[in-house]
Amino acid sequence: MKRTDKLIQRVAAYARVSTEKEEQQTSIEAQKDYYSTYIKTHVGWEFVGVYADEGISGCSTKRRVQFNQLMNDCRDGKIDMVLTKSISRFGRNTVDTLNAIRELKSNGIGVYFEKEQIWTLDSKGEFIITLMSSLAQEESRSMSENILWAVRKRYAQGKGSFAYSRVLGFDRGKEKFEIVINPKEAVQVCKIFRMFLQGLTPHTIGIAMTAAGIPSPGGKDKWNSATVRRMLSNEKYKGDMLLQKEFTVDFLSKKKKKNEGELPQYYVSNNHEPIIDPWLFDYVQEQLQKRTRTKEHRYSGIGYLNSKIFCTKCGAAFGPRPWHSTSYNNIVWQCRNRYSDVKCKTVNIYDNLLFYVLHDVARKKIVAKDIRTAIVEFAVDEVSPKKLKAIEQYLTDFETMSPLEMLSDADDLSFVIQRIMVKPDRQLEVKWLDGSMDRYEIPKYTPRRGIEKPV
Repeated sequence: MKRTDKLIQRVAAYARVSTEKEEQQTSIEAQKDYYSTYIKTHVGWEFVGVYADEGISGCSTKRRVQFNQLMNDCRDGKIDMVLTKSISRFGRNTVDTLNAIRELKSNGIGVYFEKEQIWTLDSKGEFIITLMSSLAQEESRSMSENILWAVRKRYAQGKGSFAYSRVLGFDRGKEKFEIVINPKEAVQVCKIFRMFLQGLTPHTIGIAMTAAGIPSPGGKDKWNSATVRRMLSNEKYKGDMLLQKEFTVDFLSKKKKKNEGELPQYYVSNNHEPIIDPWLFDYVQEQLQKRTRTKEHRYSGIGYLNSKIFCTKCGAAFGPRPWHSTSYNNIVWQCRNRYSDVKCKTVNIYDNLLFYVLHDVARKKIVAKDIRTAIVEFAVDEVSPKKLKAIEQYLTDFETMSPLEMLSDADDLSFVIQRIMVKPDRQLEVKWLDGSMDRYEIPKYTPRRGIEKPV
């Protein structure tokens, strides 16, 4: 190995391993110890340091933090010579390797590859390095293809894994390919599906999750609608797995592309324990499709009852708005065609009155089904006489309770209400989730006077 004209050479070493496996960790620690001792004990050399990238591929310099730091220190004139184990450790990309060597060479800095015994400041060095780098790149291509072949073989056998750190609700199990539920995160997954079923959109759900201070699957403080939509569409939550959703386009850049039919996909049913019941997950997919925006219809999921109240006269949806510019506390539900060319005059409904009516309809429906008797009969054999008496009293109070005193909230009602139809003659039709219908006459109401006619 040749020397430069300087009496004291400032020497650094570069080491790299491509995985974080234990045997690789041992290898890089051995390289660090070897180069530290070798440089410090060499006469005429001043030890600068060992730059080491752990668990980083050599196909690109973008993610190799220590390599880039080494290059910066060389540019700043802190290093005169670089030692490394082999060309393949320095880099597997021919272009990146040659560019780095040529840049260092132009600054009078040589690189010595111990395995190949090549010194880059030699006249023959660049030719040999070009040849060796090409061989290293082809070796990397071959390794990449072999790994992809093995992965696709596993896919064909119904075996696969995924990035657990970016999928909320699941952890890697003890066994290979075992997927287990993370109970704490599963609660958040169920919360997202619940809010969607209540009528909220992915955008509104994202705002709610951000406000609640819950980190996104990627660990970010802010949620976006795309993240929520991906979760609602992720088949893993119903216990299945779709394998080969994306594939690597280029082994050097590691760029991935969504699989749009270029390669076969494999669907594995009942692969692991679900967080969301399969039938419920499938229902959510139907609703996602139904809510797709068209020219004629735009789904609104700002509140729990948006896109559930419709006008029977013109077919338009009702929306909430302030009663007038000086009264933002009084919200009224109004046909969206009221001030359009259609000039629909279907009755407005004050927000308080709407929930009063819905609570009253829900209460009467429950009482009509004689839920009280069913609960009491069930409780006779399950609770003590003292508790049974308390249950009976509560149910009696419930039957006589005023609608506004009921404990049923808007988000609970949104679960069981499928659609509300408002008629011009002050009639309201409530269609429940089971398909049954209930009719109700809307009483006259103003915020100051309250209900003018008894219900």
